[in-house]
Amino acid sequence: MSKVYNWQLGRDMHYPYEEAHPEWQFAAVFNINRCIACQTCTMACKSTWTFSRGQEHMWWNNVETKPYGGYPQGWDVKTLKLLEEANPGKQIWEAHEKGEKAPYGEYEGKTIFEAAPGRNSVLGYLPKDQDWRFPNIHEDTSTKYVGDSLGISKTGVSLPEHKAWFFYLQRICNHCTYPACLAACPRKAIYKRKEDGIVLVDQSRCRGYRKCMEACPYKKTMHNIETRITEKCIGCYPRVQGQEPLTGGVPTETRCMASCVGQIRLQGLVPVDPKTKDWKSDPKNPLYYLVRIAKVALPLYPQFGTEPNIYYIPPRWVPRDYLHQMFGPGVDQAIETYQNPSRELLAVLQLFRKDRRIIFHYDIEQGEKAHEILLRGKKRTIYDDTITAYGKENQELFKVKVEEPFYIRGKERTNAV
Repeated sequence: MSKVYNWQLGRDMHYPYEEAHPEWQFAAVFNINRCIACQTCTMACKSTWTFSRGQEHMWWNNVETKPYGGYPQGWDVKTLKLLEEANPGKQIWEAHEKGEKAPYGEYEGKTIFEAAPGRNSVLGYLPKDQDWRFPNIHEDTSTKYVGDSLGISKTGVSLPEHKAWFFYLQRICNHCTYPACLAACPRKAIYKRKEDGIVLVDQSRCRGYRKCMEACPYKKTMHNIETRITEKCIGCYPRVQGQEPLTGGVPTETRCMASCVGQIRLQGLVPVDPKTKDWKSDPKNPLYYLVRIAKVALPLYPQFGTEPNIYYIPPRWVPRDYLHQMFGPGVDQAIETYQNPSRELLAVLQLFRKDRRIIFHYDIEQGEKAHEILLRGKKRTIYDDTITAYGKENQELFKVKVEEPFYIRGKERTNAV
């Protein structure tokens, strides 16, 4: 075991391999508050990558309803239970921010690498066949009854937390900085691309031992019973590296990102500093801004220790205890920041799904005052700023304003009011 630094945990941790980082890191932010679970992303991925024999059960992208849904069933509960049994009562944080290297404080428990028993390199379990049967199990299932109703009091449901609640969790491979699948593979068939950090399987080396399936806490590596080898999300790397003809050969978002109807997804690449072995300070990169500056987007189950690179803006109506165990101690600040966005954050949120081309940085041109409102007891001023998005070669991709225009159909249209 080597020691590597995990900034999400705020400390060094054990990992089977020496620390190594790509030149750029594939990353994304999902805004849970906007998702309508239309599954357009799921079907875009399915129709592109997993339509062949042996792939029937494979959903590299899926949207599941929490708290009861999951694919495979109970993937998170089972892994959390294993971690608790290995280190009882220790999944806790010394949750005081310690600067850029430890923005969420320090995790005091063991990771799945440190809690692994015996000679195993990773703590995990292998899902049973029946766990893969229902990709949409418990969809739209709310929490249990409170008294004789679904938590609706005489005064009605109100924020900040609902008594009856559910939310949609959008999932793809996290393309982790310290992948558990890579750590567990006895064939060394799994690797991170040095150019973008996307985690791939070398299928010529894979022998289908399924050690990666057992190790991955998010259960995003899958066994093909026809070919008897492992398959997983490939981050649509041909699009990311600029081989999509529809966008003129520039870096392009993945299929699941580009098809998102709810405009909840923003995917891109973040430069990695070879000296610090961390994300390079890049305040005008929208992902860097959302994750490291505004701190409004959080990792999924950071206590696993894989340092996932898919981040979530947590749902504001869900009980905080549930969100704390899912996204770590940064939840309260993230929700407060999202509910009362700064002028810059409000502008950056307009970039989501405005173009399929990857945004590498942005500029904001300040506009005139548009509104003065009272928001949750606080006086807010909204400005009609203009946000310009730029590509990898510093070319302008598009402009968007905070105040989106309304278009009224003319009376000559048959469905005009």
